Amino acid sequence: MELPRTPSFRLDGKRALVTGGSSGIGLGCAVALAEAGAHVVLAARGVEKLADAATSIQDRGHSAEVLEMDLGDMQSLTDAMKSQAAFDVVVNSAGTARHSPALETSADDFQAVMDINVRGAYFLSIGAAHGMIAAGNGGSIIHITSQMGHVGGIDRAVYCASKHAVEGMIKSMAIEWGVHKIRVNTIAPTFIRTPLTEVTFNNPERVEWIKSKIKLERVGEIEDIMGSVLYLASDASSLVTGTSLLVDGGWTAG
Repeated sequence: MELPRTPSFRLDGKRALVTGGSSGIGLGCAVALAEAGAHVVLAARGVEKLADAATSIQDRGHSAEVLEMDLGDMQSLTDAMKSQAAFDVVVNSAGTARHSPALETSADDFQAVMDINVRGAYFLSIGAAHGMIAAGNGGSIIHITSQMGHVGGIDRAVYCASKHAVEGMIKSMAIEWGVHKIRVNTIAPTFIRTPLTEVTFNNPERVEWIKSKIKLERVGEIEDIMGSVLYLASDASSLVTGTSLLVDGGWTAG
């Protein structure tokens, strides 16, 4: 009997771009891809932190370089993407949040969130797709969104709006670009413990509320995202596109 063969999770010979790659979830994604054999390009605004991250990855014997890019600045985004050869994998972990009651939302806060979380994600996808189509090898585009792209949250109207927008965006892109063998998906985490979320996790009442919503009764760690991004980047998910992988511990299950 000839048995089926498990698809490979390896990324040897692949080029991967990770935005927001200097810390937190982005850095975790970059490490996962590099360990699987990809050459990883770490992108963010802060080149110094990026260089430290790239050096640490290289010290483990993996391949990495840095790329200065501001996802909220269209010129910076366009110039950075044009300076690069085509990518096989693009992971967008850059994002921002300005939480407040909906009635207190300022136009500046709304615009700042939308510029990075929606416009930046949109045109990063387009830039990546142009390169993939020109190279003719297909590829995988992955956006880190949030469980808040599937539900609502108190004081998070703007943030939720931005993440719901990306969830809708990737469905249309997946439909359009499937013919080019480009897959477009999201990873939607629950609350993940990172340097940026320490303020939340330093509030015992907030932590208890979070744990009460997560059915596995623990908060997320960066390592919880690393396997998911490797799956969506690799041939193991070759028939997966236009969907969201919820890594939320059951938050959105009900």
